[in-house]
Amino acid sequence: MSLTPVPVALRALLDSVPGPTPAETLPLAQCAGRVLAEDVVALRTQPPFANSAMDGYAARAADLESGKELKVVGESAAGRGFSGPVGPGETIRIFTGAPIPDGADAILIQEHAEGVGSPVIRVTKPANKGQFIRPAGLDFGAGEVLLKAGRRLDSAALGLAAAAGHPTLAVRRKPLVAILATGDELVLPGEPVGPDQIVASNSFALAALVEQAGGTALDLGIARDNHPDLAGKIEAALKARADVLITLGGASVGEHDLVQAALKAQGMALGFWKIAMRPGKPMMMGRLGPMVALGLPGNPVSSIVCGHLFAMPLVEALLGIADLERDRSEPAILASDLPANDERQDYLRSTVETIDGERRVRPFAKQDSSMLANLSRAEALVIRPVFAEAAKAGDPCRIIRLR
Repeated sequence: MSLTPVPVALRALLDSVPGPTPAETLPLAQCAGRVLAEDVVALRTQPPFANSAMDGYAARAADLESGKELKVVGESAAGRGFSGPVGPGETIRIFTGAPIPDGADAILIQEHAEGVGSPVIRVTKPANKGQFIRPAGLDFGAGEVLLKAGRRLDSAALGLAAAAGHPTLAVRRKPLVAILATGDELVLPGEPVGPDQIVASNSFALAALVEQAGGTALDLGIARDNHPDLAGKIEAALKARADVLITLGGASVGEHDLVQAALKAQGMALGFWKIAMRPGKPMMMGRLGPMVALGLPGNPVSSIVCGHLFAMPLVEALLGIADLERDRSEPAILASDLPANDERQDYLRSTVETIDGERRVRPFAKQDSSMLANLSRAEALVIRPVFAEAAKAGDPCRIIRLR
């Protein structure tokens, strides 16, 4: 079987998603980080009335000439406006956010008024009509679409939805991602480690990536290298109605790599297997009824890199993220030489530093796919396209930020 190029594999994976998860309505306070299932339309106009942008005095612009004295006839504060009109030669003490009284069409900021706090003030610098006044609807008007479906709700979006009058929002249900580690050699952290065993780490890393992307991780534990145990764990994922099953390990070609056969025995239709990338070549994808199955390599770095490149976009696709097709890479400059590349696209773990305003990346000398310590220190993945020519320090490159 020939190797599938990374863009082709990613497109096939995203196309395998049956559609976004159903919507659920949550209180605004529970919507941080969630993804909108519907557009957010303003239920009110903001601001609902013209108000002052500064502390000072509201008056008629015609009266705000240098040296002119004005009689202070009232006060307008936020939440407690002045009810009467402002006549010629009169002014109203006003504070930021307070309604503009009838008759006033400019604000004299208090720095340009002599006698602040007195019954009469004197203008020291003129103010123009409309100056320091926020008109009604400056921010948005009732009925305006403020946020589009597919937007992830950050602090600014939540604040906007609240200001628009929404106590609840329709958001996508978090995709449920079942994670299954496989292998006789694995034990959980804290358990006794036999002479031929290692501590399982991938499931914890992938769960973190799933949660970071906006999903809910369901840990199915460790399946041993036998068909009955694998079948039981796969059935547990189906019973839980998981949107995705991520298997870790057992996807290669050895006689102990049983995951693909176990999934096929449950009815999985294989989408692709073996990717033209390093690390991560043995990755596979298929559909098991409504559930997407994503088989990641067992090597820790391979599984985490594949998690960044494939698992996180898969979760975002299930959430209906609006900018799913965005280019996730960024430009940078190499800080060291690199040899020519072969038929597999490389993702080199690298550090990042800024020198003279340029972002420079330096790949680690050792890139073995078992080295978690290197990955934990990496700040980016340098992308080396297939058959890329040798590169020199100072050459441009593309990177994917890890943190």
